[in-house]
Amino acid sequence: MTAPLFTPSVLAKAFSAAARVERMLEAEAALARAQARVGIIPDAAADAIAQACRAEAYDVDALHQAATRAGNLAIPLVAALTARVGTADAAAKGYVHWGATSQDIIDTGLVLQLREGVRYIDAELARLCDALATHADAHRLTVLPGRTWLQQASPVSFGHKLAACLAALDRDRARIAALAPRLFVVQLGGAAGNLAALGAEGVAVTQAMADELDLGVPLAPWHTQRDTLGECAAVLGILTASVAKLARDLALLAQTEVGEAFEPAAPGRGGSSTMPQKRNPVGAAVALAAATRVPGLVATMLTAAVQEHERGLGNWPAEWDTLPQIAQLCGGAVVAMAEVVSGLTVDAARMRANIDLTQGQIFAEALQMALAPALGRDVAHELVGELCRRAAAEGLHVRDVVAADRQARAVLDDDALARLFDPVRYLGSSNAYIDRVLAAR
Repeated sequence: MTAPLFTPSVLAKAFSAAARVERMLEAEAALARAQARVGIIPDAAADAIAQACRAEAYDVDALHQAATRAGNLAIPLVAALTARVGTADAAAKGYVHWGATSQDIIDTGLVLQLREGVRYIDAELARLCDALATHADAHRLTVLPGRTWLQQASPVSFGHKLAACLAALDRDRARIAALAPRLFVVQLGGAAGNLAALGAEGVAVTQAMADELDLGVPLAPWHTQRDTLGECAAVLGILTASVAKLARDLALLAQTEVGEAFEPAAPGRGGSSTMPQKRNPVGAAVALAAATRVPGLVATMLTAAVQEHERGLGNWPAEWDTLPQIAQLCGGAVVAMAEVVSGLTVDAARMRANIDLTQGQIFAEALQMALAPALGRDVAHELVGELCRRAAAEGLHVRDVVAADRQARAVLDDDALARLFDPVRYLGSSNAYIDRVLAAR
């Protein structure tokens, strides 16, 4: 019931029970065509097998029920496929699943599902990154309090804040691109991983099957070498964390007491069952929920990677639902935050006003650095600390206390003092960093 809250419909369909059967049948059809191309089975048999690999012809629920007795989905699927081929061509049914094993079809089917899912995630991630780039450029000089340990630190640019998130997400896109050639490969190893049933034609059949599916060819079958699936889990886990970091920051900026940025408003979005005034950060909630769930699932994938000999017992089945769940949760987080950032409302005036909450305390570092060349860093540090404590105790603005201090005024004239309390003048290399991030895209 709650799955649609966290999983986009595209990913729900890509990783559905029906899609799993459909992708496995694609693998079976590709295997038959490949073997016919190499000359292992007759062309007519391959045609009959491919014709029977139409997913709509199978009872998905019945197959999954049968899998509970067989131990995996491939066994009842191959049986049903063989029976269907036999009704059309009795001679062809003996060539179904020729020389393959259940894991070949299950793994290849999973890879096909992942290819569709990861490509969708990457497309939505590109949308999120483009929206961030637009805001980063537009808000170069939109100043707000920087915050460390949830306390005001020194002023920052909202554009720089978003550019830093964009840089991380662009790195995530690079990780996905680097992963693809290793992940999107066919699995074909037969009973014990050496395709002995195909004699000397194993490599040729693997290449032909990969061509049929537009997949890559691994150097060797990977039945119990699960590094690429673990890498996929880790890459999606890192992406989920990157998206959730953005979600956390925007959710904190939307707090009533802060009020600096808000998710898009729409009828029925972010409401409350009892408080009609609420505008809850529901997109951020989706991303943060995903970031709470995904790390444990990534750990499951890495734990399951330690598999025995030529076929894992229990650890391979542990992957079947885990990696699809990671992909769906990650994709849900990305889609949710793409919508948030695309419609983000920024209150620049509130951001600027919040800088004034501490009556100039936020400029302490700027003041210290201005005094340090003349007084030395340690003396300047002690002096500014004392001036800030005095201002807080007396309820005064730090600027007024500094203006009345003889030691500070010996170094700072009126113009220098005014510049020190202008947040736009204390953004350091923010613009350069924004330029670098945008130029690297």
